[in-house]
Amino acid sequence: MIIKQADFVCSSSKAEQCPQNKLPEYAFIGRSNVGKSSLINMLTNKKKLAKVSSTPGKTRLINHFLINNSWYIVDLPGYGYAKASKTDRRSFSKIVIDYIECREEMTLLFVLIDSRLEPQKIDIEFINLLGKNGVPFAIIFTKTDKTGMVKLQRNIEAYKTLLMESWEELPSVFYTSSETKAGKDDVLNYIADINCSLAKND
Repeated sequence: MIIKQADFVCSSSKAEQCPQNKLPEYAFIGRSNVGKSSLINMLTNKKKLAKVSSTPGKTRLINHFLINNSWYIVDLPGYGYAKASKTDRRSFSKIVIDYIECREEMTLLFVLIDSRLEPQKIDIEFINLLGKNGVPFAIIFTKTDKTGMVKLQRNIEAYKTLLMESWEELPSVFYTSSETKAGKDDVLNYIADINCSLAKND
């Protein structure tokens, strides 16, 4: 897939405020500072489409970006940022959960995981929550250029091993780098295939 057009549409503080034109939505979520905004910018070939901040937990709203006038990338608030106030953390969770559980247009949720780190409890818990609620999702390991190959493979295998304790089969998994653009075509082609299937079923 080639992205020819990518435009910011709106920011919403509640799921019911999101666009109402029934286009497929591919949402991106992960722990704070996982590289979500950088990944969205890499996928869309726009360096400043999603705001990249050195301050974790900066995304606090549901941000919609219209892609090729036919589907949306949705930038969701991150989870697990300890310095956010308890009130903020609760509101982030409600925003995210309401969107994930209630938004009919959400076609797939991409869960981003920092490949430099050993398995994080909050990532595993969030993924298992998706499974319990029947939310369709895929996993993207980010920042694969930031660590050595041996450590990278060890971290990824550790995640897979932990997940297989609760899952009979893992969802689709992608490996990306916003710096080298690794994984870009894989993610976009995956979205294109889903869009094609949706169009056939209409």
